Formats: sequence, structure tokens, C-alpha cells
Amino acid sequence: MLEKMDDFFEKRLSIYDEHMLTEIEGAREFYKFTASLLPKQSKVAVLDLGCGTGLELEQYFALNPDAFVTGIDLTKGMLDALKAKFPEKNLKLICGSYFDIDFGVGIFDSAVSVESLHHFTKERKLSLYKKLLNSLKADGYFVLTDYFAESEELEREYFETLEKLKKEQGINDNEFYHYDTPLTVENEIMVLKNAGFKSVEILKNWGATYTLLAKR
Repeated sequence: MLEKMDDFFEKRLSIYDEHMLTEIEGAREFYKFTASLLPKQSKVAVLDLGCGTGLELEQYFALNPDAFVTGIDLTKGMLDALKAKFPEKNLKLICGSYFDIDFGVGIFDSAVSVESLHHFTKERKLSLYKKLLNSLKADGYFVLTDYFAESEELEREYFETLEKLKKEQGINDNEFYHYDTPLTVENEIMVLKNAGFKSVEILKNWGATYTLLAKR
């Protein structure tokens, strides 16, 4: 049975960190690599989309302990766990959907998202990335580490299966349900460029998980 996104992660909070670090190929490396790409200057402002319990922030605060981080996540339990990890850090935590929250204009030096955005359509991502682009400073950039579909056929299959399951279970609302629907990396790059990012580069991959650097 499909579960609402926040309920899914709330129920699995106690095992989340261990699962992410041990069950996903290359996770211990890609969290560290992603953090290494974020700005190192003192007092920079970073936006984390789908911050969860902050596995990437554990690595980032070790490199830049004075950074100001705004973290957004649907699951209150995740944010509580993150706050407990870093009670003295410059953290602003927002419980809600990053599709609905106003990021502001020209606020952030950088943005990051790790293993969060593989649940959404091109259309939703396009509007999100346009909003994200506007929230970045003139020389800002976005680091995306996520897993991607191996082909367009698989991409279509994921979305079709989700719609089939929703229909079978009588779900007809616009809530987010946990079911992975990754785009291909090529389609993700296309959406980022269509949103206005001037360049998008593949930096590294671990199996199906890639790190992309999108520059404003």
C-alpha cells in the first residue's frame, strides 16, 4: 500500500540513517563528496531541499561550521533529529513542502539536495527549479545528488506504475505518496536548463546515483 510521504519517513526515522548509509551504493562517499562542493566561506547561506536528518550536513558542518543553513523537509521527526544533532549550529528548519515554500530572491550562496527529488514529475521540478534559481545569488549554484532511471522506458514505467497503484487504492488527491519515480539524468539536466540554469555538469556517479552541478 502506498503511504503518504511524511508518514513513510516518520515511521522509519529510527533506521533512516543506517539504511541510507549502508543500503545505497556509494552513500558514504557521495554525502562527503556533495558536502565538499558547498561553499567554504564563513557565514555563507545554504538551502537544503529535503534535508532529512542531515546526513550531508554532518559532512558540511565539519568543513564549514559557521554556515547558515535553511533546511526544508516534510517530516517533523526528521527535522527534530537534525536539530538534536546540531543544537548550536546556524540552522533554520522549515517543516513543509519545498514546492509550496517561498525561498525569497537572491538569498542563498548555494543550494543542495540529496536523495530527495526522485519522487516528482518534470512539471513539478520545473516550477521548483525556477523558484530555486531566483533564490540564488548572482554567482550561486545548486548541487544535486540523487538517483536516476537508467532509461526513458524505465522512467515512464515508474510513473505509470504509480498512477496504477493510486487508482487501485482509490487515491485521487494531490498529496505526495512515497513511490520512487526518478527521471533519467539526461531529462533531469534538461529540466534544470529549461528552468534557466546556464550550465549543468555531471561531476561523478556511484551506480545510478549522480552528482550534478547546476550554475546560475
